[in-house]
Amino acid sequence: MTDAYPLSGNEKEADARQVVERSREAAERGGRSGSGASASSGSQEARAGSTPTSRGPRRGLALLGAILPAAVLLAWVLATEVVDVPSYNLPSPSDVWLAGVQLAQAGLLGQYVAISVQRVLIGFAIGAGIGIVLGAVVGLSRVGEALLAPSIAAVRAVPSLAWVPLLILYLGIGEDSKITLIAIGAAFPVFTTVAGSLRHVDPQLVEAGRAYGLGPVSLFTTVQLPAVIPSLVSGLRLALAQAWLFLVAAELIASSMGLGFLLTDSQYNGRVDRMFLAIILLALLGTLTDFVLNAAQRVLLRRWR
Repeated sequence: MTDAYPLSGNEKEADARQVVERSREAAERGGRSGSGASASSGSQEARAGSTPTSRGPRRGLALLGAILPAAVLLAWVLATEVVDVPSYNLPSPSDVWLAGVQLAQAGLLGQYVAISVQRVLIGFAIGAGIGIVLGAVVGLSRVGEALLAPSIAAVRAVPSLAWVPLLILYLGIGEDSKITLIAIGAAFPVFTTVAGSLRHVDPQLVEAGRAYGLGPVSLFTTVQLPAVIPSLVSGLRLALAQAWLFLVAAELIASSMGLGFLLTDSQYNGRVDRMFLAIILLALLGTLTDFVLNAAQRVLLRRWR
């Protein structure tokens, strides 16, 4: 494929986008690309799912998801009110609520939640960025894979608590060590999903971009990254969940605030009600942030299909 006249960089990129779109459409029509057919069927399902007739079943499924938490809450109430399980083993829901009210009135609960959310979001952003870069290097380059993949696999196998002494030694007991530990936990899910997905990008799309003179960076941002958006968002959701898991280990590093601190401090003081409160808040915050990423995933999938 040759051009009669030399094209500027912007024209090449625009033409490459057009060729990529035509290649995708041809793959969907002819069934030559499995990923193209999957994207086409996924788009049809998305359009079908947006019809009014499907909204009722979706709401029914959402209500179905509330059955198990309601059953657990009911069993919890029965165990503490009817069976009379000792409060030092299982505090009642009212005791946990009262513990939260007391912390809120003291001005501590909001601070604990805010500092934990801040640490998770900053560490998640840093770790996700590092994971995308490393995943791109390993997924797009055989040399990068041979050089980095074994070392990253070894580092990934190290438990979270094993990093705490080293981080205290090198970074101290401030915020840097806590955020670094969370970033370590968030980087690996993103790295794994990005690296694995980039290896399976449709070669026809890549060749079309190269034929129009796209460089490595333009090829990555224009062709390859959009092709792995679903896997990337799934990796980000896993990374965010991992960040919340690493938060408790991070707040073991000489913390005086945060939900992880509340959890461990309550353990030392025998406040089982506050331990339950910390666990419930961590579960609620993790669910909320995952819901936000899930909504972003739907928007991105509609944008790139």
